[in-house]
Amino acid sequence: MDVSTGAPLYYFVSDTHLGLDYKDNKDREKLFVSFLQSLPQNTKALYLLGDIFDFWVEYKDVVPRGFVRVLGELAVLCDRGVEVYFFKGNHDYWTTDYLETEIGLKVVQEPYFITDIEGKRFCLGHGDGLGSHDLGYKLTSMLFRSKVCIFLLKMLHPRCVFNFARGWSLSRRKRYEGKYYFRGKEDNLYKFANEFGKGKEIDFFIFGHLHSPAEIDIPSGGKMYILGGWIKGGYYLYFSGIGVAGGIFPKIER
Repeated sequence: MDVSTGAPLYYFVSDTHLGLDYKDNKDREKLFVSFLQSLPQNTKALYLLGDIFDFWVEYKDVVPRGFVRVLGELAVLCDRGVEVYFFKGNHDYWTTDYLETEIGLKVVQEPYFITDIEGKRFCLGHGDGLGSHDLGYKLTSMLFRSKVCIFLLKMLHPRCVFNFARGWSLSRRKRYEGKYYFRGKEDNLYKFANEFGKGKEIDFFIFGHLHSPAEIDIPSGGKMYILGGWIKGGYYLYFSGIGVAGGIFPKIER
């Protein structure tokens, strides 16, 4: 797919896990900055589909340290008219208004949403919990998203919360490394898309969360794409009005 024709372009990326002290943390952040800088002038929108930050706990007057260059590049994109959507993932759910008021991002509160792009219908989301029947996961997710629990969490000093979040995330990364992958027709996301898409005429489902890139046809209609994570490479997708394509950054066609 040629991206140099001047047609509006729409980019999709997820699971950069910026701030995760694991493997190539600094190089991963530099790579993501380069990716943002490389987006062509005809880019219309960028969809950040969750877990862009490995953790993000935001207070009224305090935000996590770091990510200055990333936030700066996102602000530049917003200033030049690119619509940048930030989907809350299971690692960076606790944002309030900083990314909207200071950077210009459009924060998506819902776990997924439907949008029409250049005549095609998309279902977009991070993907965690969709179609899941795991009671333990659902209870943990409800706890993490509970307004009461978030309020109590923010009663603690930011240093305590940030240290806990970093340690928790790193321990989970080591524990579950190699266990996150798309399981094809047995995967909860596949089952969700097949059931949810009935009668909705959705052309493309795009999710993240599983860190393993995949594409598969959905029996009820359309095709589903899973974005790869950035721990092992800079995965992205883009849409030019014809179809979805992508690869591993820095192999962006210009």
